[in-house]
Amino acid sequence: MEKIRWGILSTGRIAGRLADTLRSLEGAELLAVGSRSLEAAEAFGEEYAIPRRYGSYEELAADPDVDVIYVASPHSHHYAHTLLCLEHSKHVLCEKSFAHNALEARRMAEKAREKGLFLMEAMWTRFLPHMVRLRELLAQKVIGEVRVIQVSMGFRAQVGPEHRLLNPELAGGALLDVGVYPLSFTSMLWGKPERLDSQAYLGPTGVDEQAVLLLGYRDGRMAALVSSLHTPTNMAAYLYGTEGYVEIPNPWYRAKRLVLHKDGQAKTLECPYEGHGDQFQAIETMNCIRAGKLESEVMPLAETIAIMEVMDAFRAQWGLRYPGELVEGQRTAGEG
Repeated sequence: MEKIRWGILSTGRIAGRLADTLRSLEGAELLAVGSRSLEAAEAFGEEYAIPRRYGSYEELAADPDVDVIYVASPHSHHYAHTLLCLEHSKHVLCEKSFAHNALEARRMAEKAREKGLFLMEAMWTRFLPHMVRLRELLAQKVIGEVRVIQVSMGFRAQVGPEHRLLNPELAGGALLDVGVYPLSFTSMLWGKPERLDSQAYLGPTGVDEQAVLLLGYRDGRMAALVSSLHTPTNMAAYLYGTEGYVEIPNPWYRAKRLVLHKDGQAKTLECPYEGHGDQFQAIETMNCIRAGKLESEVMPLAETIAIMEVMDAFRAQWGLRYPGELVEGQRTAGEG
């Protein structure tokens, strides 16, 4: 099997997690890393045994031997960095949240299609074994018709106002950082909601530190979601059906088992895996590239855009805009 050669754009914690995974993943070669400084790229390269180290993202994108680039920069830079990579004919796996807003997400998808390149949002949880098993159970209607979804993701961020989590210049806030997880989870099962309601607390920097998100669907189905950088939550998920319910234990987004509650009994379904868990999205990326696909059927671009539209709608309810987000009628370098 011909190896897919990877580059990593940015050298933060989440970039390190995928780098660690790629080093031992069959069919992958971790070839290059790019950072804003050569010193940071050298340090990251030493830690993860990456041979090519660049002191700029432009140099990484221009490397002719790199097949696909993992964009792991802050949300505020995903749009520009993805376009940079696509312009240099690189496939892209882009961290979530995918962009500031749906407009940027649509432009990114359009550029990928124009260039004939693969592009996917790095919603790694969707590819984990317990999520695959959950989709199978629901397709079999093991708990009947799912009517209510309850899921949260929250922790207390012990960081200052300049940190990316709280900095509006870096598209900070709970929604784009952790809220995207339960929103994507609900979207995976039900698609785009018809009705949205919410309550949010905007902290001193002006970003959402905590929110309750209510999603309404046809036939009365509903989802209650919590995202928080302010308060730790019980990160279990519950799907309530007409004939039982499924519990995904804490932490639901990387659990290794499901608990099926039906007929007064609880049955544990083991869904084991090794490592961080992001190997499955990397495998999906490489399989799609080898097959000549421009997007993943499990995490399609249209769904990524729809999720961004939902987050845009929630932010509109709160009056929250990011200083750097693209607005209609505006174009940037890399779009020509």
